[in-house]
This record gives sequence, C-alpha cells and structure tokens, in this order.
Amino acid sequence: MQTSVRERLCAMADEKYREFHSGLVPGKERILGVRLPNMRKLAKEFAKEDARSFLKEYQENVDPKELFYEEQMLEGLVIGYAKLELGERFGYLRSFVPKIDNWGVCDCSCATYKFMEQAREESWEFLMGYLKSRAEFEIRFALVSMLDHFITEEYKDRIFQAVESVHHDGYYVKMAAAWLVSVLYVKFPNETEAFLQKNTLDDFTHNKSIQKIRESYRVSKEDKERLNTMKRGRKA
Repeated sequence: MQTSVRERLCAMADEKYREFHSGLVPGKERILGVRLPNMRKLAKEFAKEDARSFLKEYQENVDPKELFYEEQMLEGLVIGYAKLELGERFGYLRSFVPKIDNWGVCDCSCATYKFMEQAREESWEFLMGYLKSRAEFEIRFALVSMLDHFITEEYKDRIFQAVESVHHDGYYVKMAAAWLVSVLYVKFPNETEAFLQKNTLDDFTHNKSIQKIRESYRVSKEDKERLNTMKRGRKA
C-alpha cells in the first residue's frame, strides 16, 4: 500500500510548491510538494475506502523516518476524516502524535479533528495528557487542538489555566500558546484582557500573544493601542 500511496503523491507533486513550502517547514527535507487541497482530497478517499487498513500499514509496518512530509500528514488527516469510534480514534492518535516533528503536519491534522467538538469532555481529558509532555510537538498538538475545537464559553477558563500550566522552551510551543490566547481575545476580549493583565506566562509568550492580537483585523485600533502598553520589557 505504501508504494501505491507514494506513487499517487509523487504524481501530484509540484516542484515550485515544494521549494516554497520547504522554506516554511524548517528541518524537514523529505517534502514532495503536494498542495493541501489535494492532500485533503486524497485523505478523504483513503478514509472512505479502508481507513483501518491504511492506518495499520502506516502505524505498524512503516518506519516514520522514511516517510515524506506528505505521507506523515496523510496519516494525520485520515485519522480525522475516517468514521471511527472515539476510543479507536484516540488509539490511532496515540500512535500518530509522538511522530509529529513539524508545525505543518501538527496544525493541518488538528484542524480535521472535528470529532472533538462532539465529545469535548473526553477529548479535553485526552489532550491534558499531551499538555504534560516534554515533547515540543506533543504540547503543540494539544494547544492547537484547543484553538480549533474548544474556544467556547464553557472551556475558556480551562484554556487560560492550561496555557499557564505549560512550561516548555520550544519555539513552536510558545507560538502555539500565543496564537491560542490571540484567538481567545477575538471571542472573549474582556476575559482575555484580564488574563493578559495578570498571568504567569513567560515574557516571550505574553508579548507574542499581544502581537498576534494586534495583527488581527477583528480588533479595533483603540484596543490594539491599549494592549500594546501591556507588553513586558517596555522602556519607560
């Protein structure tokens, strides 16, 4: 199966896109250059035909180090698109998540996990385990999943607590946390501003959160100016 999957991906590859996307995913050399819409279309096809056989092949019989970027992403997308029971899906994720080694595979996969919105409490508990990890992209997986599927009145306070509980120096963890806070601000500006006034985030994440909020077209000029005064390390 792996050979036929790779052949189909190679047929979709675009050299110019490969060169462009390689610059966006540092450290990932094995990239074919398949555009995301084509990746999603192929993943939905495998998810519909025989998701379990596909996932069994990639999780039990393939060396992750030999995979191309697109093959790695395809595994994550199929987990999201396939019709699976919740426990079975979590089982596949337990095998997949530790193999994530870049933001592209992490973020694109997380966006497909809409099943979490139908089982938020169980999914939240599942994510908490990764929040305690020491692996950079396991933590990012949890944070980006929250960003995609848990920005609600019920979960906002839990997200604030979760973000503060993370203590990891990884760049992709800090940027995910900042991104998460910025999305919370758009939905819950008053509560998020109160959080920014008093939190235990490191200075980089705190300031990046404000920067990302100020980059949003959904935030007023007045709010952006006020938030800018809340950055840490500002000269008097």
